[in-house]
Amino acid sequence: MQFNKRYLTAFAMTLVLGMSSCDKDFEEINVNPNSPETVSSALLLPNVIRATTNEIAGRAWGYGNVVMQQTAKIQFTNEDRYNWGPQGNPYSTFYNALRDINNVIELSEAAGQQNYVGIAKVMRANLFSFMTDAYGDLPYTEAIKAKSDVNYPVFDSQETIYAGILAELEEANNLLGSTSEVVAGDILFGGNVMKWKKFANSLRLRILMRLSDRQNPSAAMQAILSNPSQSPIFEGNEDQAALQYLGDVPNQHPLYTTRSGSYDEYRLSEKMEGVLKELNDGRLFAYAQPTTASGAGVLGTVDDYQGVPNGLGDEEALQYSPSGDPAKGGSNYISRVGLLWSCSACTSLANPTGYQAILMSYAELQFILAEARERGFITTGTASEYYRKGIESSFEYYNERYRLVNLPQIADKLILDESYFAQSGVAYEGTAEEKLEKIGTQKWLALYFTGMEGWYDWRRTGYPEIVPGPAAFINTVPVRYMYPGSAQALNEENYKAAVARQGEDAITTRVWWDVK
Repeated sequence: MQFNKRYLTAFAMTLVLGMSSCDKDFEEINVNPNSPETVSSALLLPNVIRATTNEIAGRAWGYGNVVMQQTAKIQFTNEDRYNWGPQGNPYSTFYNALRDINNVIELSEAAGQQNYVGIAKVMRANLFSFMTDAYGDLPYTEAIKAKSDVNYPVFDSQETIYAGILAELEEANNLLGSTSEVVAGDILFGGNVMKWKKFANSLRLRILMRLSDRQNPSAAMQAILSNPSQSPIFEGNEDQAALQYLGDVPNQHPLYTTRSGSYDEYRLSEKMEGVLKELNDGRLFAYAQPTTASGAGVLGTVDDYQGVPNGLGDEEALQYSPSGDPAKGGSNYISRVGLLWSCSACTSLANPTGYQAILMSYAELQFILAEARERGFITTGTASEYYRKGIESSFEYYNERYRLVNLPQIADKLILDESYFAQSGVAYEGTAEEKLEKIGTQKWLALYFTGMEGWYDWRRTGYPEIVPGPAAFINTVPVRYMYPGSAQALNEENYKAAVARQGEDAITTRVWWDVK
């Protein structure tokens, strides 16, 4: 059958016109308003803050408290015995978060929103600081640049990384407050730009002290302290960087939803118990619970709190008896971690909002300043004043938190008087080395549940003395994390270059700043 030519021509023109009309405004029509290709900094911030802070809090629970013998494990004791393999976190979590942090910086710079840029730079500096203290050399200058075809980033030296971190924190301090936009999405400080400035400068002091055995921090530290209007620092517990959890799912503190079996693996360490009891320290009642066997309930006498030695084998840890009587051994005779951190399945006294994830506390800053003054790095204030403020603010913080969760009987144990400071083990007296040991010990007590900071700081100071347990796989305390397997598998050449420069990829290899 044959078609009329006039019909074929008309059909072709109709087809062309139809196709043209389909293309008209195609891009506008096919944009889904509910799935934007770019989002605002305000929408990116909450998840970045939550994910990274929860990772830091999780490191405290799983490794930081244990390696520093503030807590000990009575089940599955590999972490306590230093049977550490390659660590995928915080490496993976933080690098994933850094992509969104970089997006915040790019979006905010384009919009002229320097407050957001400053916040993102503080966060980026903090994450890299946390990671480099864990691993050592890391992808830094070429990190998160896959869009620029950098698929195999080099590992920068820790010296290079820390120089970059300090420069970025100083830059962030100058940016914050330089524009007037209201910051939304900030679940850490509620959009308070001044508190971010204080965090930036307090972090600078932490890092300068970390590097003090490699680089003299005097000029940089004194410059910060001499210009508080330009470089403010934490002025009280109300300023410290601590994420407040909420009562609703999924914003409760992470341990609140932990199953009781997992929560019960971690108990009060005999080391922490001994130091707290020796100093008549009321934080014993905050950091631990009376043993179940004591029947004391919420609050007991000092003898109702018992710890377990670190580094025992699984069977020995689970059956440990503080009294030495085998008939009085096992978990019922060993104290759980304090009620502030308790899981909801463990007790009706658990509270979803009592525990805060602490990134840096005011107490920590005071101990940094006390050490800096004692070592002659700064001329501002006196070491004894900073030391005392550090102790007082730690007690005040836990007093407040326990009152918040309606446990005043515990809070009442956290009220200081002069008798505490008059003790020989607390009084700020003795040789310079004895004073530094007291600062280090009190700092260790205050850093309970503060990420891995207790471990990082101990590697620099050696205070207090930490001795590996009897079933430890190695006879020294670990001094770094091993790189995750993905770093070796996906970036082998640069991984090998880092290992050749830094030393064997082992938990016994010291990072650059760790010279003791």
